[in-house]
Amino acid sequence: MIEKFQNKYRIPTNRFQGYDYGAHGLYFVTICTKDKIHYFGEITVETCDCTSQNNETRNSRDETRNCASLRTTAIGQIAIDFWKDIPKHYPFVALDEFIVMPNHIHGILFFNRPDKTDWNENKFGIQSRNLAAIIRAYKSSVKRYANQNGIEFEWQSRFHDRIIRDREEWSAIKEYIINNPEKWNNDELNS
Repeated sequence: MIEKFQNKYRIPTNRFQGYDYGAHGLYFVTICTKDKIHYFGEITVETCDCTSQNNETRNSRDETRNCASLRTTAIGQIAIDFWKDIPKHYPFVALDEFIVMPNHIHGILFFNRPDKTDWNENKFGIQSRNLAAIIRAYKSSVKRYANQNGIEFEWQSRFHDRIIRDREEWSAIKEYIINNPEKWNNDELNS
């Protein structure tokens, strides 16, 4: 049965119960736009030179191939810029791989807090200096910019997260993020 809060039905949390989302570690986050509308831009495909890519997960041989990337809208560029600004507001957060797609964002956030000793379980209520607070602030700042500049834009009300547990999982998620534009035509979020 669905719980009620202030006499309204509440959707149960999809956060891992008993976990401290402000703890030291890596978090994979997906944030979607409302109704999966393509507010951030469109994926384009062009020929690119793969020799300039310096990334372990990509092919570094001398070759050209078709590369997909996002041609951003104004709000798409703001989503990128504001994501890059997260560490300015939360110094304990480092950005890892991320990508902005036409209707969603995938990103890995590293909470560099090895000396954090208190454990604050995820629970309903006021939260700060944890994953939910950071994502809420990010989404609010992008939405505020859109409102102040007369840009039509809406977020989906929630976000998805995964606690990254080991190096193999981290590597697989990074690869998934990097290859997301090339797989856009088959992406479940591409409606």
